[in-house]
Amino acid sequence: MRLDKYLCDMGIGTRSQVKEKIRKGLVTVEGALVQRPEYQVGKEQQVHVEGVLVSYTEMEYYMLNKPAGCVSARTDGKCQTVLDLIASKKRKDLFPVGRLDKDTEGLLLITNDGMLAHMLLSPRHHVDKTYEAKIRGRITEEHVKLFGAGLDIGEERPALPASLKILASGEVSEIQVTVQEGKYHQIKRMFQAVDCEVLYLKRLSMGSLKLDERLTPGEYRPLTADELAVLQRGGLE
Repeated sequence: MRLDKYLCDMGIGTRSQVKEKIRKGLVTVEGALVQRPEYQVGKEQQVHVEGVLVSYTEMEYYMLNKPAGCVSARTDGKCQTVLDLIASKKRKDLFPVGRLDKDTEGLLLITNDGMLAHMLLSPRHHVDKTYEAKIRGRITEEHVKLFGAGLDIGEERPALPASLKILASGEVSEIQVTVQEGKYHQIKRMFQAVDCEVLYLKRLSMGSLKLDERLTPGEYRPLTADELAVLQRGGLE
């Protein structure tokens, strides 16, 4: 590929910025000075910018424990985004797979693998997403039945049946809920439909991918080879 594209893909700068670096003699390929942006370079070749090695990475996969107050978006003019937290990222085309509300915590996959994201998010694949939550209101077995039957949350069709597990029942109840969709504010709307309110929400898993509890809110790590392999086989194991 073109040298300027190589460097742009790796986040060295905009196309005009990397062209300027190349023309100023700040870039070498396999130890040789290259001053032509159109120079063809292989992904396995050694490219240095101002003496720093820039290795080409095709795909990146990160598990993030999203903190509350952070926006699930690539850019935002007012708030910190989940991509702002990935300090070690090499590519500039990363995005969050699905969205968590600003005040929701927990598992979020960050990648640039569009095919994997589509597989995990497509409604026809029915990938389980499990959350834990604190709910204002006493959650009972009647709620478990209602969630299992599929709740009307104000759309043309009811939400798909969801699995609701009661961890503690009281004025503030603690639950786990597993859904197979990702509708806008879905968990909050489901509890609103049964006259309850979500006070705290955290995603624990998405398909086979489970939140590494060693990650504190705001921390992240690359996916392991095993985690990625299972996801790529369908994310359902």
